[in-house]
Amino acid sequence: MIKEQRKPVLFIGHGSPMNAIEDNLFAAAWRDVALTIPRPKAILSVSAHWETDGSMVTAMKSPRTIHDFYGFPQELFHVEYPAPGAPELANHVVGLFKGNDVTADESWGLDHGTWSVLRRMYPEADIPVLQLSLDRQKSPREHVALAQQLLPLRDEGVLIIGSGNIVHNLPLIRWHDNASYPWAAEFNATATEFIRGGDLDRLTDYAALGEAARLSIPTNEHYLPLLYSLALRTTADPVSVFTDEIVLGSISMQSVMIG
Repeated sequence: MIKEQRKPVLFIGHGSPMNAIEDNLFAAAWRDVALTIPRPKAILSVSAHWETDGSMVTAMKSPRTIHDFYGFPQELFHVEYPAPGAPELANHVVGLFKGNDVTADESWGLDHGTWSVLRRMYPEADIPVLQLSLDRQKSPREHVALAQQLLPLRDEGVLIIGSGNIVHNLPLIRWHDNASYPWAAEFNATATEFIRGGDLDRLTDYAALGEAARLSIPTNEHYLPLLYSLALRTTADPVSVFTDEIVLGSISMQSVMIG
């Protein structure tokens, strides 16, 4: 692969799939951040919504748009994001993971953790996209170690995006009261402090951060994409937060740019 100007890495707090079709501050922020990044050759997304036994990377030529949700307006189910895949890049990614059992996948596609964001960032859907799954058998530290092997992609024109939510507790959502829970605001602030300070170890060992962390991360699939993004930070990379709202009481929409 030819070395290019190093691409930044993003973590996107993606929240509701309705952000794909509603005009709001999150959709605007995702659109605006894309305008600051030189056009990538390809995009690698690590989405909260693809968990597997073992790590997998999509390798099909034309990934399908997956509507992995229910109870939303029919308009949302009609949305398609027909971005091409990147089979050669997928094989290259598999090769980067030395000592890890990572396989190419021909069955998944692009779930809403990916397409709801990319539809705002790159609405033409003309940039090749692939997804990397979350291996449910790995510990947070093993995920970080795996993520660090993706660093060469940043110099090969690939934009890497982690898509999840720092605080994500669906059972405690406040449907009729948008005020954030104190524990959600506390953990979101703690995470922000560690993100800005480059303290990946504390963020990885989130189980030691107390009750606020336990309530904010009842399951870790939405949190792990943050670790994938932060694992790719180098000492030369600045970090900026470009959205930082808590919605429905228990969902953090914080998004971060690294580099």
